[in-house]
Amino acid sequence: MKKIVLSVFFFMSIFFNSFAHSDPDRIVGTYLATYEGEESKVSIFKEDDGTYTARVIWVKEKYDKNGNLKLDEKNPDKAKRNTPCDEIVLIERMSYDAKKDSWTDAKIYDPVRGMKANVDCTFEQDGRLKVRGSIMGIGMSVHWQKLE
Repeated sequence: MKKIVLSVFFFMSIFFNSFAHSDPDRIVGTYLATYEGEESKVSIFKEDDGTYTARVIWVKEKYDKNGNLKLDEKNPDKAKRNTPCDEIVLIERMSYDAKKDSWTDAKIYDPVRGMKANVDCTFEQDGRLKVRGSIMGIGMSVHWQKLE
């Protein structure tokens, strides 16, 4: 009897834990991001097709030393090189993987280097969003702090 009770408890805990983090929309919000000495705010929002987009909405130092608005000058898409630094789209069409409790299947754009990498986002125990970009298995992680 004791084994049956423990087995039921074990399977119930697995069942309920599998749903503990199943809200894919919990990634939606505004984050403080610091990268390569730049401080910015990034908004992650849900698109009509169910995917997620991350876009810069604020940059602490949005003007260069001459007072000119910083632009996305390194973008490989020449049509986007005049995009203001506080309007750059970093991630498009990111989807939620419930089995891994992560957001993935997308590319992240690095405006500092002008390149794209595979992206995987997961929440850390402390609530920060771990954003990991990788190319051919070599990667780098940054952490974004959720503000709202």
